[in-house]
Amino acid sequence: MVKEQKLEDMLRAVSLRVTRPRVAVLDAVIAEPHADADTIIGTVRAELGSVSKQAVYDVLAALVEAGLVRRIEPSGSPARFETRVGDNHHHVVCRSCGDIADVDCALGEAPCLHASNSHGFSIDEAEVIYWGTCPNCAAKRLLTEQDSTITRSDK
Repeated sequence: MVKEQKLEDMLRAVSLRVTRPRVAVLDAVIAEPHADADTIIGTVRAELGSVSKQAVYDVLAALVEAGLVRRIEPSGSPARFETRVGDNHHHVVCRSCGDIADVDCALGEAPCLHASNSHGFSIDEAEVIYWGTCPNCAAKRLLTEQDSTITRSDK
């Protein structure tokens, strides 16, 4: 009950009406950072039973607009959602499995806001996405390469 009260207080703090779908969606995003909408829909349906995709999309949009949730869109991936907002952090994405992790700015207070050329824009946020291979996929690739080497040497 304490967790639900905290979620309700978060919604009220940004002047959003408290509804079961809003509480369930916010809870799902907190529980599964960087989840896509389909994952969130599955989690919400497990919690509430019947809820439409459109209702979840509408709640996500409201939460993003209110500043409780951040939407990120890595290239080639569906939109992902997280509750870590307001700190201008970045992300690293695995090219193999799509896993995403947060990356803090390396040089203190939002150094990425100082573009080499702002082209006259008043910059208030920067989004950097690092791409690579996560430790699990790297280990799988190494095992596959080792198996391939052993198989070739057996011939």
